[in-house]
Amino acid sequence: MPKHGKKYLNAAEKIDPERTYAPQEAIDLVKETSFTKFDATVEVHMRLGVDPRHADQMVRGVVLLPNGLGKTVRILVFAEGDEARIAEEAGADFVGSDDLVKKIQDGWFEFDTVLATPPMMRVVGRLGRSLGPRGLMPNPKAGTIVQGDDLERVIKEARLGRVEFRVDKTSNLHAPIGKASFEAPKLLENMAAFVNAVRRARPSAAKGTYIRKVVLTSTMGPGIKVDPILVQGFE
Repeated sequence: MPKHGKKYLNAAEKIDPERTYAPQEAIDLVKETSFTKFDATVEVHMRLGVDPRHADQMVRGVVLLPNGLGKTVRILVFAEGDEARIAEEAGADFVGSDDLVKKIQDGWFEFDTVLATPPMMRVVGRLGRSLGPRGLMPNPKAGTIVQGDDLERVIKEARLGRVEFRVDKTSNLHAPIGKASFEAPKLLENMAAFVNAVRRARPSAAKGTYIRKVVLTSTMGPGIKVDPILVQGFE
């Protein structure tokens, strides 16, 4: 078992491992127990009652966090012609086609979000092994394959705090909801937006309890169990 440092242990002492906290209490605790010198990211981790081995129980979607993520998002867009011009004018950091494919194949990953117009998927398809494992492959269900008319809107949303989520093979879901420096009400509002997006993404084939476990944590910080019933009461 890995050994934790003194700062982690001191933070963990403030948390009752046998208790599930109300969302507001958990937010307050995650801020209090964040001990890094940098502004830590606050994350939500969920255990869902689905079996992602079955296509009809896959959970994925996109949510625009009302208070953003508090970080700079580097946006790469695969587009050509007028659509490339729209992407550049909308503020995309990198716009291109085969030139970007080659850079990525050579090991370049200095970006956080990848968008592509439908015609460019013939090019982007070559990057499945590079982008897929990193969760960056454009996909229509995630809203990252974008028609030219929607490029400006989607790029602006990505800047503001657009978060993609997808259940992993162990039925868990992970997503950032802001920074530890955010005021507690803003983190709570972001958490509510994320949870509600996950609830809306519930597949019809899912049976029984859908949201089974919720944990809040900050970068390098201890996990805080959140009451899953109260979480589902978000408006």
